[in-house]
Amino acid sequence: MTKPGNDDLLRLTLIAHVADLHENEVLSLVETRIAAGHDPLLIIEDCQEGLRQVGERYEQQQYYLSGLIMAGEIFREVMEMAQPIIAEKFTGNETGAILLGTVKGDIHDIGKNNLSMLLTCYGFSVYDLGVDVSPSEFLLQAMQRRPNIIGLSGLLTSSYDAMKETIRLIRISGDATIAAIPVVIGGNQLNEQVCQYVGADYWVNDAMTGVRLCQKLLQPPT
Repeated sequence: MTKPGNDDLLRLTLIAHVADLHENEVLSLVETRIAAGHDPLLIIEDCQEGLRQVGERYEQQQYYLSGLIMAGEIFREVMEMAQPIIAEKFTGNETGAILLGTVKGDIHDIGKNNLSMLLTCYGFSVYDLGVDVSPSEFLLQAMQRRPNIIGLSGLLTSSYDAMKETIRLIRISGDATIAAIPVVIGGNQLNEQVCQYVGADYWVNDAMTGVRLCQKLLQPPT
């Protein structure tokens, strides 16, 4: 069996520290990896894997709500450390506008904010409507700003109906251009079944997947 190299050990260690909610160890290791020139996007992906494991432990009742909150705070601090490096290294020449917001009845914004930051670093124009955004407000802003993609964020299962109503209004808006805009939903608990229920075109569980999807959707036809 091949032994993992030093970089692999650093990755596995970071994932474990995030999953174990070891805040100081996470931040120290992230600082070490940034100083060593590691890809900041890979660091973020490793932290997201740790967050996924936190979510699993929460579902298994090994963690309480306070654990989820702490994990989110740790990830926020990691993003603050990585953001300058990402902006310097990866600022791209993408063209396209993304309308983004957390749907009505939900005030969670960590995932949305991370996606917004990464999209901006990659050169997209992002119109972030914030949290608890009503279906009618999404439609109004879509009509005014004419984005290329609409992103609906939600963590709570109760947000699914708000997503569904928002997408319904967009599709029956009477404006063919608006009705045809791709709608992407994002959130840790989403899956293909939820995507079909709310009527979205795509779904993502993490910020980097969201960035890659937006890049793919806005690629010129070959």
